[in-house]
Amino acid sequence: MRKPVRSSYLFKMADLLGSILNSMEKPPTVGDQESRRKAREQAARFKKMEELEKRKKAEFRKKMEKEVSDFIQDSSQQKRKYNPMGKIERSILHDVAEVAGLTSFSFGEDEESRYVMLFKKEFAPSDEELEAYRKGEKWDPKVAEQRRRLKEQAVLEEAASPQTEKTQACPNSNYRDKYSHLIGTSAAKDAAHTLEANRTYGCVPVANKRDTRSIEEAMNEIRAKKRQKREDDPGAPSGGACS
Repeated sequence: MRKPVRSSYLFKMADLLGSILNSMEKPPTVGDQESRRKAREQAARFKKMEELEKRKKAEFRKKMEKEVSDFIQDSSQQKRKYNPMGKIERSILHDVAEVAGLTSFSFGEDEESRYVMLFKKEFAPSDEELEAYRKGEKWDPKVAEQRRRLKEQAVLEEAASPQTEKTQACPNSNYRDKYSHLIGTSAAKDAAHTLEANRTYGCVPVANKRDTRSIEEAMNEIRAKKRQKREDDPGAPSGGACS
């Protein structure tokens, strides 16, 4: 009865050993070894390039710190212009200038021509100067002063132009005097008050047409006209008298 138990134990051990062996990694083939070797070499090259780039940035920053320090100590310089440089170099120079208490700007149309200019705080650039650099022009304080005066003069002339237009709109001579031979010496409104009607043409002024008599005076005048008519024409029939 013990033999079957022992054989069952052996089978279980064999299964366990097989599962352990299957879970173990297989020995790498020649192709896997080559790919791993290339991956290690690539990682080593990348790390070396990264260290080289880091060292270059540190060297460039040290160089810029030295130039910025010399620029600050030189009292004869108010600003400094650098040659065109890459974006990383410009960012390093801007950071160094900010730490040193300077004002820095980048100018240039495209990426290849962009450059950095440093200004001392007490000689900060004006808006006109910055605009000239952005346009790629050379800054000249004398030319800028002339432009400023011309601009102020243009503003003054523009402000005075409405007054000039009003002055020009007023004629120097009186039109009544100029055209007196046509319209007379009196104004139309005044002439209307002094108008005298010409009775020959039946043009009677309104004042002459107005009846100023009272009702009683009008009735008496009508009765008188009727009596006069009866006396002139005795054969006419007599009408009722008006009371």
